[in-house]
Amino acid sequence: MPIVVRIDVELAKRKMSVGEFAEKVGLTPANVAVLKNGRAKAVRFSTLEAMCRVLGCQPGDLLEWVDVEDED
Repeated sequence: MPIVVRIDVELAKRKMSVGEFAEKVGLTPANVAVLKNGRAKAVRFSTLEAMCRVLGCQPGDLLEWVDVEDED
């Protein structure tokens, strides 16, 4: 998938658990897992805003575009 979600990296930097993150953002741990594992098809801007607020980061810290042609 060309968009890679880097929530796990930001959580590790802050030593924050998925459960704690989910509670602060207002998501279920299962939905955080869907985001982390790249199975999400979309993310609401309000959710992205909440994730950035909780982690003190920018959207680009959580989402990365990877050129599929470069992976081949």
